[in-house]
Amino acid sequence: MPNRELLLIPGPTPVHDDIYEALAGETMAHTDSRFVKIFEHSLEMTRQLFNTDGEVFVVAGSGTLSMELAIMNTVAPGEKLLVISHGFFGDRFTPLAKAFGIQVDTIQAEWGQHVDAAEVEKKCAEGHYKAVTVTHVDTSTGVMANLEELVPAVKKSGALFILDGVCAAAAIEEDMKKEYGNPEYRIDVVLTGSQKAIGVPPGLAIVAFGPKALAAREAREGVLGYYADIKNWLPIMQDPGKYYATPPVNMIYAFEKGMEMVISEGLNTRYRRHAALGKAVRAGLAVYGMKALAPEAIAAPTLSCILYPQGVNDAEFRSKLAAKGMIIAGSLASLAGKAFRIGHMGNVTKDMFVKAMELVGETLQEMGQKADTQGAVNEFKRVYEANL
Repeated sequence: MPNRELLLIPGPTPVHDDIYEALAGETMAHTDSRFVKIFEHSLEMTRQLFNTDGEVFVVAGSGTLSMELAIMNTVAPGEKLLVISHGFFGDRFTPLAKAFGIQVDTIQAEWGQHVDAAEVEKKCAEGHYKAVTVTHVDTSTGVMANLEELVPAVKKSGALFILDGVCAAAAIEEDMKKEYGNPEYRIDVVLTGSQKAIGVPPGLAIVAFGPKALAAREAREGVLGYYADIKNWLPIMQDPGKYYATPPVNMIYAFEKGMEMVISEGLNTRYRRHAALGKAVRAGLAVYGMKALAPEAIAAPTLSCILYPQGVNDAEFRSKLAAKGMIIAGSLASLAGKAFRIGHMGNVTKDMFVKAMELVGETLQEMGQKADTQGAVNEFKRVYEANL
């Protein structure tokens, strides 16, 4: 089932034929020993991806469920959560936590900018927070959080560090055993979904809990949930032959194949490829006078928010591209109509983005704009090869 369109949105991302083939396999009983082996293998590779000495949870749901699993199981009603926000999706932690009776404070960056780590450290020292959330890459702005600065800033206070990796996992390092200047300064929770850099269709919520996060759930008598209570899922993750709720059998087939592709490419190789793609896409589009919202030093390898040059109508531009088979996303909130978002993550290829550069140039010319299409293609190729 070849991809007929260039689906270059923040997610879902293009799905490889091998993953489609796995998804289309004959549905087995969820207790079938053959399926149990597939699920076990998937979980083993997920543990490898996050390098956790805790546990991973792969359940039917979206990235939003992953956020809920992470927060609900670690922070009790009445306890305090600090939300570090670099955009729209960082902000979503606030209403989510409040739904569980959690007290929430927020540090928000101007869109396209970073939250200052010194401000975070000061706030954590004063606030007595149970946990702090950080969105690794905010899908609305293309800003990538600086974990080298933020993990120590949070962990000095003893708070749990919860990382939203929805737009980062399998494209940017999220190593839960990594020590950020101190053996105690580690990421405690990483959450994601199947449909972004892992390259599988939407449908799986994926969360990794480190030892301290698991201990936080164990210390609580109960949580305000049933399906999202990790204590109900823990026996299944340790032995997928057991039953709690019916797993999405065919999605697990697809997930196994997707994770095999991630691991076989090699994590460091995959991280370099994504970093090169991000830089190259932004460099190529800059030839057209299209500037990224996030400065290059904090711009993400997985997604870019691109500001239009003067005179380009957002709806017309995206509509014309869609007619050519290239799908990009509009921007959110105050940036709506002023910018577009382009994803460059998952199992995408160099050739896909060469084609994308050509289609953008053609479209700009059709709209009466000057566009050096060959120059954009050449710049994309040059930067990509230079950064691999």
